[in-house]
Amino acid sequence: MNTTARWLKITVVCPAAATEAVSDLIGALSGVGVDIRPLPGQNVNAVTGFFALENDAAADEWLKRLIPELNRLYGLYDLPSPSPDTEIIDDQDWATSWRQFFSAFEVIPGLVIKPSWEDDRPGEDRRVITMDPGMAFGTGQHASTMLALSLIASCFRSPAGGPPKTVLDVGTGTGILAMAAAVFGAARVTAVDNDPEAVGIAADNIRANGLDGTIEVSGRSLSDLSGPYDLICANIVHDVLAAMAPEIGRLLGRNGRVVLSGILRDGQEQHLARLYGANGMKTLSVEYQGEWAAMLLAGA
Repeated sequence: MNTTARWLKITVVCPAAATEAVSDLIGALSGVGVDIRPLPGQNVNAVTGFFALENDAAADEWLKRLIPELNRLYGLYDLPSPSPDTEIIDDQDWATSWRQFFSAFEVIPGLVIKPSWEDDRPGEDRRVITMDPGMAFGTGQHASTMLALSLIASCFRSPAGGPPKTVLDVGTGTGILAMAAAVFGAARVTAVDNDPEAVGIAADNIRANGLDGTIEVSGRSLSDLSGPYDLICANIVHDVLAAMAPEIGRLLGRNGRVVLSGILRDGQEQHLARLYGANGMKTLSVEYQGEWAAMLLAGA
C-alpha cells in the first residue's frame, strides 16, 4: 500500500455509454482501483478514483493532467465537459474510504467478487473470489473482464467433451480469469504475464484465495509453453491478440476452446475471426457490452 500521507478522491458522474472509457482513464492515471456505481433512476454512473498526493502541489498537478483528458474524452461522445467532485482525504482514512465504495458484487451470474473484510461463502451454484481494491486495476468491473468471465463460465456448463481440465490465461493481470477458471472446476491453470508487477499481484490474489495449488503464475512467454490446453483465455488488446494467434493455435488442445476479450466491436472482432480462422480456429459466438466484444472460438 502506498505510504503517502494524503489522497485526492475524484468522482465523475458520466452517462453509461462513456463509463468504461472514463474508468479506464482514471484507473490508468491513478494506478489504483476505480469504483463504478450506478445512480438510481438514471442512466448514469458515478466513477470514483484515488490519486496519491506526495506533496502540497500534487492535487493541482493531478487535476491539470486529468481535466483536459476528461474534456477530450467527453468531446468524443458529444458531451459537455464534466464537473468532477474532489476531496482530500488522509492516509488513515484510505481503507475506510475504500470500504465505503467497494463491496461484494455478482460480476456474472453465479460468480461473486468480494473484498476480504466481507463474509461471503460459496454455494452449490455460486462461486466467490476475494479481491481487495488497491494498486491493481482489475477487480472485474470492466466490460471486457465481465465478457471474458461470461464466456469462460459457459465453457464449464455441460460442454461437449466435458469441462476444461487445463486452462491457460494469457496476460493474467490481477489473475481474475485464472481464478475464475479454477473455482469453476479446472484441475490445472497456467497464468502468464510479461509484467513482473502483475505476476506478483496475481500471485498474491491466488494465494489469498487458496488457489496456489491449482494455478501456476509466471512471466513465461507463450513460446516457452508446450500445452495442450483445453481452454485458453486472453483479455488484452487487439494487436496483441492478433500477434499471438499462431501460438494460441499451437497450444490449443483437440476440441479446445479460446476466449478472446479486450476487443472493440465490429472491425476488430471481424479481423480476429479471419486471423484465428487462418490458424485453425473457428468463431462459435460473440458477446457484446457497449463498445466491447468478446469471442468464443474452437479448434477446427
